[in-house]
Amino acid sequence: MVAAVASERSAPDYVLEIPVHLRWGDMDINNHINNVQISRLFEEARVRSFHEWIPDGPRNFSFLVARQDIEFSAPVHYSTHPVTVRSCIGRVGRSSFTMALRLFDKEGVLCATAETTLVVVDPAVGRPTPIPDQLREVLLNSLGEPVKFHSARANTAG
Repeated sequence: MVAAVASERSAPDYVLEIPVHLRWGDMDINNHINNVQISRLFEEARVRSFHEWIPDGPRNFSFLVARQDIEFSAPVHYSTHPVTVRSCIGRVGRSSFTMALRLFDKEGVLCATAETTLVVVDPAVGRPTPIPDQLREVLLNSLGEPVKFHSARANTAG
């Protein structure tokens, strides 16, 4: 089976916009949100995306993060206004898929981009399993523009 990729059709760069609030404690000594916390903001957006796509939660399968690449393009400064994470599915394979995530500050500046590869796992045996048909349909309906990193290293990793 050939993997489905959003670039095969005219795709938006996001399917969902998730507002995520910052915490004062997320800042570091450089007076901006720490890079580790940016990863957690992406995690929050991923989880909330799945609550939108699969309201009743996964059944008979779970997800494991196999890989996450993040490219930072601008610092995120603390604000009481939430940042916005735009999320979509970038690619759907046999037992894994990628999420494309883009984080924007309150002014709409792109601050970080992430691509997360998730593997569908059968929790009974702890091994990868083909994506169930119902989930595959949800993922294919959520295809958007895959992440394009600016750094050559990120583009060739994999």
